[in-house]
Amino acid sequence: MDLKQIHNVYFIGIGGIGMSALARYFKFINKNVAGYDKTETPLTQELQGIGITIHYKDAVGSINTEYLDSAKTLVVYTPAVPNSHGEYQYFLNNGFTIKKRSEVLGIITKDTFCFAVAGTHGKTTTSSILAHLLKETGTPITAFLGGISEDFNSNFLLEGTAYSVVEADEFDRSFLQLSPNMACITSMDADHLDIYGTEEELQNSFKEFTKRIKPNGKLFVRNGLPINGITYGIEDDSDFCIRNLKIEHGAYIFDLGTPNEVLTGVTFNKPGRHNLLNGLVAFAMAIQAGSPANRLANALATFKGVQRRFSYKIKTPNLVYVDDYAHHPTEINAVCDAVYEMHPKKKVLAIFQPHLFSRTKDFIEEFAESLSKFDSILLLDIYPAREKPIEGVTSQWLLEKIKNPNKKLINKANIISEIKQQNPEIIITMGAGDIGLEVEKIKKELHYEN
Repeated sequence: MDLKQIHNVYFIGIGGIGMSALARYFKFINKNVAGYDKTETPLTQELQGIGITIHYKDAVGSINTEYLDSAKTLVVYTPAVPNSHGEYQYFLNNGFTIKKRSEVLGIITKDTFCFAVAGTHGKTTTSSILAHLLKETGTPITAFLGGISEDFNSNFLLEGTAYSVVEADEFDRSFLQLSPNMACITSMDADHLDIYGTEEELQNSFKEFTKRIKPNGKLFVRNGLPINGITYGIEDDSDFCIRNLKIEHGAYIFDLGTPNEVLTGVTFNKPGRHNLLNGLVAFAMAIQAGSPANRLANALATFKGVQRRFSYKIKTPNLVYVDDYAHHPTEINAVCDAVYEMHPKKKVLAIFQPHLFSRTKDFIEEFAESLSKFDSILLLDIYPAREKPIEGVTSQWLLEKIKNPNKKLINKANIISEIKQQNPEIIITMGAGDIGLEVEKIKKELHYEN
């Protein structure tokens, strides 16, 4: 497909974080851009603010006429859109060029020097750190991010087109559409078993992804994963290694060993060793673009973060409020470790919204174990996203499995009153559903109280 021949780009599911980054890209290169989403959000409002037309009803009649010319329009859709979607069916049956988001990302980045970040956890944080490092050291990059970078206040960055940074998403085997020059794998925990069936099949897909790396390319792998590559880790024998790690004033200070040198007194301000590992592999990848190690180390210290990735919303002596996208037991464990490492001896209230019936069912025991580690737990109903309910799979079932007696099932309308009743020292909201829309309300109410 030649993008030069495309005049119009229409998105089905334009409000998704990955889709909206692509929409920004096409708008930036002067294509006509429009789309559908089922819900208006701050993200869709921002897209409308830069001149992108969006409607919220699945109706072909709501699409501007210019986008109904099959010779000039590319249709991009997300796998989260059901096959029965009316607009999707119209484009499918009327000769339009229809591509998944991942396919379009592959086409855009094919002729660039592509950095691809893969892994069941850590993709967005790692790719955001990598984009920040490359930008700070003057590399001409285009970055498509799966979250809002607090450094760019966007999920899209265009500083040039020679290099690209993308997330290599394992969902729906999307990452097999990419052909990166440089890739990393941060983690391979069982997830998306509705797609893969077994953990072994998921791991096979990651191995297939490594074959997509271009000749003379490089693969970075977290130490301990069952795939060969350049390793990275903390206090071990990795090729890129963090040593002499300590915490000062809420930041990590450490020495960073590379195959060629050791950088001393490096600073990283994001809590959590999982985030520290993300920063380390971003650093290792950025070196491959020719950036000097000392400048990259300085840039690591200035990384602000990603919205909803261990984001401090309130940080006062009396109250700390952290929001995180964690929606898998491994991610919840990482958040738990980070908060107790950075704020020892404090009482922590966790508010969790499970994401997907299938994921809750597949990992019910692991979720219960992870959530039991907090001092107190408030549980919301399962956010269904693309799924239909599964009989017996409910938040009540999960609540009964949690061993900690300080637990309660609540609805979103009662979040703030429940928090005030418990009067905790630290609050964490977690989940990949619409709990993110509650964050500013909670912050505003609790800031007022403080």
